[in-house]
Amino acid sequence: MSATQRILVVEDEPSIAELISINLTHAGYQVEKALQTELALNMMRDELPSLLILDWMLPGKSGVQFARELRANERTKDLPILMLTAKSEESDKVLGLDSGADDYVTKPFSPKELVARVKALLRRQTPVGDAGPLSVGPLRLDPLSHRVTAVWSNVDPQILILGPTEYRLLQFLMANPERVHSRTSLLDQVWGNEVYIEERTVDVHIKRLRAALALADCDRYIETVRGSGYRITKTPTQT
Repeated sequence: MSATQRILVVEDEPSIAELISINLTHAGYQVEKALQTELALNMMRDELPSLLILDWMLPGKSGVQFARELRANERTKDLPILMLTAKSEESDKVLGLDSGADDYVTKPFSPKELVARVKALLRRQTPVGDAGPLSVGPLRLDPLSHRVTAVWSNVDPQILILGPTEYRLLQFLMANPERVHSRTSLLDQVWGNEVYIEERTVDVHIKRLRAALALADCDRYIETVRGSGYRITKTPTQT
């Protein structure tokens, strides 16, 4: 781990922010704290952090709304976001992930688990091996430029915008086409087997991936195999 990795904690409860800061600093990270989103934006103006820990309930603008705005901004769309909240219902977790968060931790949390999730999220930002360009159907993925393109005949190539987790998920599926991958397998291969993440998270990111691919009519190439998992195919059953 690089000693320069910087984590910004956006949390309005000073005691919780301090607990997070102490544990992450002990783990070797540089930590900065903000009590609200406007201050966080100012702190990110000159340089983006390596990762953002974002509380759901904040004064003024909520963490969910802030996450959506960050994902919609070209400069911050790939910023890893760990959502922190007291809400524990599955619907709340799905909402947090749908807003753009890459992972979700429920209060009260274990500092050890929080540090493990931070490490896993940052590890996922590194390239996956030295795989060359990948191609499945109209989809083209170039790991060097980190670019995904839809190429249809008689149409100009269309660049698709994916979040960091969706990119890695697509990269793994395209590297292993036609094979059915269970949720557990995808968690191990894309998220890493040391991560405390529920299988439901895979469904949320598959949904997000399909939404991005749908803009170029490529979502049907990601198929759900009922009771088994997901695959990418060159010959989708849907037309």
